[in-house]
Amino acid sequence: MAMPRVEIETMIKAAFPDARVEVRALADDGDHYAATVVSSAFKGVSKVKQHQMVYAALKGKMGGDLHALALTTSES
Repeated sequence: MAMPRVEIETMIKAAFPDARVEVRALADDGDHYAATVVSSAFKGVSKVKQHQMVYAALKGKMGGDLHALALTTSES
């Protein structure tokens, strides 16, 4: 099942209200996206943990409705 880009952005912004979020499709299938997330919540947090935080914000959609998400994260 495909997941709309807007839904991904909404879920991430709900978890990180101050975040600058950009999600773009990597394919035209609704399953493969790339996202850039910049948030103060990432301050002092390792890249691995930052990515885990974003995956947690997607509430189990990763690997189901959302097949692939290439992440770039950084602190603001």
